[in-house]
Amino acid sequence: MKIVSGNRQLGILLSGRGSNFAAIADRIAAGALDAEIALVISDQESAPGLAEARRRGLETAFVPSAGRSRESFDRAAVERLQEHGVSLVCLAGFMRILGPFFVRAFPMAILNIHPSLLPAFPGLDAQKQALEHGVRFSGCTVHLVDESLDGGPIVSQAVVPVLDGDSVDDLSARILDAEHQIYSDAIGRILDGRCALDGRRVRVGDSHE
Repeated sequence: MKIVSGNRQLGILLSGRGSNFAAIADRIAAGALDAEIALVISDQESAPGLAEARRRGLETAFVPSAGRSRESFDRAAVERLQEHGVSLVCLAGFMRILGPFFVRAFPMAILNIHPSLLPAFPGLDAQKQALEHGVRFSGCTVHLVDESLDGGPIVSQAVVPVLDGDSVDDLSARILDAEHQIYSDAIGRILDGRCALDGRRVRVGDSHE
């Protein structure tokens, strides 16, 4: 099954500072990633990432999540994304779990980046989990989003060493540097039509365009 985006319009979902969003936007501005950010959505009105998107002159939307069901939020967000012609959704520090309605609206067209080498340490506090387990290597994973928690097919991974004396902040910073590189690379491969899904394995080859 080919994973091919219909266009190069990205939708970014974030809840906080949006450092991965900024890294993606920087790569686009530098000509290193052939894409356009059509819309940035946050479920938090005061999210620094939303303010940064506005500063960059991008289209933004605040879609509140407090006091509403998951499906209600998903329907509102999907409507905004579809209005802006988004074909690939990128989660960048988005702290809300997407429900079946959202996932089915963008089948195999939602990417997330997680700060561990999945399937190890899914969910919250992945860096803390890695340190507590005493692993010598951790890293980050770009994966397609399905209806499981951090369980979709893996597109790309980067290995990051865990050093003696690392704090959660130390390890998190090292992983974040790797995230900023591999996320944009994975987006580029998807948009170029270079990825195909074979069972659970994402295979990368020449462009299908």
